[in-house]
Parts: sequence; C-alpha cells; structure tokens
Amino acid sequence: MKLQEYTQSKHNFEECTKCTVCTAYCPVLQVNPRYPGPKQAGPDGERLRLKDPYFFNYALKYCLNCKRCEVACPSGVKVADLIQAARIKYDHSKPKLRDRILASTDFMGSLARPLAPVVNGVTGLGITKSILDATLKIDRQRTFPKYSGRSFEAWLRRREKEQAAFPEQVSYFHGCYVNYNYPRLGKDLVKVLNALGVGVRLLEKEQCCGIAMITNGMSEQATRHARHNIAAIEKAVAEGRKVVTSSSTCTLTIREEYPNLLGVDNAAVRDSLLMATRFIFEKLERGSTLRFRPDFHKKVAYHVPCHMEKLGWGVFTEKLLRMIPGVEFTLLDSACCGIAGTYGFKKENYAASQAIGAPLFEQIRAVDPEVVACDCETCKWQIEMSTGYPVANPLSILAEALAE
Repeated sequence: MKLQEYTQSKHNFEECTKCTVCTAYCPVLQVNPRYPGPKQAGPDGERLRLKDPYFFNYALKYCLNCKRCEVACPSGVKVADLIQAARIKYDHSKPKLRDRILASTDFMGSLARPLAPVVNGVTGLGITKSILDATLKIDRQRTFPKYSGRSFEAWLRRREKEQAAFPEQVSYFHGCYVNYNYPRLGKDLVKVLNALGVGVRLLEKEQCCGIAMITNGMSEQATRHARHNIAAIEKAVAEGRKVVTSSSTCTLTIREEYPNLLGVDNAAVRDSLLMATRFIFEKLERGSTLRFRPDFHKKVAYHVPCHMEKLGWGVFTEKLLRMIPGVEFTLLDSACCGIAGTYGFKKENYAASQAIGAPLFEQIRAVDPEVVACDCETCKWQIEMSTGYPVANPLSILAEALAE
C-alpha cells in the first residue's frame, strides 16, 4: 500500500493522538470486557486492517454506534464511523434471520398493521417471548413496541388539501416508528406546525432510513433505501420545501451515515433536513408565536439521546421546552440509555444494554418527573420498560401545551 493511500484513508484516523478520551466515554467498555474499546477498534485497528484484513476483530459487533466517542474526541476523529465501516468492509458473514427481522422495519410494520391488536397481544405473551428467546435469541425480558392499526401516511393523505392551504409548506420524514407504531407523534407535529402557519406534506414513497440495516450487516439494502430517500428529499427541496424529522436517529443517519458509511451523496440537501424542534425554535426566534394553555403544568426531565448529542441539536429542544409556560424542566446528565436500536433486543447484548442504561435510570428515579422528554423512539422503549416512567417526544409535550 502506498503511503499516500494509507495516510489519506477515510475517516481521518491518522488525526488520533492516542489520548484515550474516547475510551473513557465509551459506555460499552465499562460493562463488556469482550469489546476492545473505540480507540483500539477504531484508529488503532484501522492501521492494522489497512495492512492486512486478517486483523479485523469480530468483537466490533459490540459497538453501540452511539457516537459518544466522536462527541468526546478532541481531534474530531470519526471513531464510530471507522468501526462501522470496518464491519461493512470486512465482516462477510450473512445476517441471521433474527437480524433480518429486526432490521426490516417497513416489511414487518406492513405485515403487522392489519392485525395490530392480535400482534400486540401475542408478542406480549410470556410464551411468545420464551419461544423467540429460544429460537431467534431475542431476549425474553425485552418489551416489544406496539403496532398501530392505522398508518400515519394514510391519516395525512386524507388531509392533503387542508395542509396545502397553509402559506408555508414542509415535507416530513416521519420514519417507521411514526408510521407503524405511533401515528400520534406525527399528528402532534402537524398540530404544532399548523399553529405556526406551516402545512405538512409527505415525502414521495419514503422508506426506512436504514440504520438498523447498517448495524445488522445489510448495507446493500440500506444503500438502496438511502438513494431512494435522498432522491425524494431532493425533489421536495427542489420544490421549495425544507424537510423536517421527529427522530434523532433517522436524522443522524440521513445526514451523516449516508455519505460516511454508504457512500450516498447528500450534499445538495443535507442542510435542508432539520429536526422539527430546531425548525420550530428558529421560527419562534424569528418572531412567530404560539398560544399556550394557561392551566398547563408538567414536570419534565429531558434525556438528550446520543445521536442528538452527535448532531449538537439538543440545545434547540431544551430551549423549546423551557419556553412552555408551566413546564418544570430538568436537564438530565448526559448518559446512554443502552438500547441502541436493535442492539438491546438481542440476547447476547441484553445484560450489557441494561447495565449501560442503569445510571440514566437512577437519575430519572431521583428526579421523579411526570414525563421524560426524549427525541428518540428506541430510547423511549428502553426508559419506559426499565423505569416505568412515561416518555414523550418533545413535540407531543409541545402539542399538549397548546391552546385550542
């Protein structure tokens, strides 16, 4: 290998100064001795892998892809991207049936929706969990998210003319969770944006952002989804609309993982894709107003998801929640909840997942809020299951506080 090729390889690993800050901030390394840690798995390992692929370590699968190592790195090294890119390039093992099921969110959602009450009842049974544990190695202690019998897309399509009447328009990348599991969040977003004089439109045939496919060894499928989604976003932007999101993980995936891991160019539209909380906050800063209920009161503790920290946009959600009269606000200390999408569903990861989240769970119990605010749906599942406290997207809290 030529020196120039070696030193100019992707993800700037040569800028690592070996300070080990990433190691200190890695939540996995604290609870799982089988994981080599971000410094060894990332920059150190990349130097060896570029010389000989033999040095690829299959223990890299224990990485959460939480990005906390990248947030902590003083040199800006894309540590987590190094690890995930190595898995894509060197791990040629086929995904297990379990991994394909967990990663195929559009497919599973479309199957479950027509029979949602039955599916929800069956997946909640102890015997079902025991069978899935024994056959697919999905841990029996994990609580499954519920499916909705009606999709958000169908709901919004029935309101296309109503939404088109607003003077300003945005497109909404709603994600699988809103469409198949919790359409209420999408409806709350529409309520808030309508109150600001903004109409909401669907993207053209949106597909799953693909993050679960990336982390489960299905990068080719994820790349197809990425190309499709970028084309849909480009069309919306070309028609003069920004694209808003309600999931921190979907947002990070489209903005960061598409180009860095899948090689899908998003440069033309990257800056037009915003978390809805940032979009709303910036409109209020420019003079737009919202009317709030005078009787609203809620004790809220805000958990900033790891991917929101990587985006650096938790501050917009925090400021937005603090604007709501009647909100008694607590910002929780930075901590990973441990679920990392499909990671915490797997039997081999469940104990580590819960151990990683334990400090956060203790914080929440100490604050004793009425609701935990969080911009990530999988964090919601983890916190609700592990603490018993209700978790709501900040958009839903904002919608609840609005005057009719």
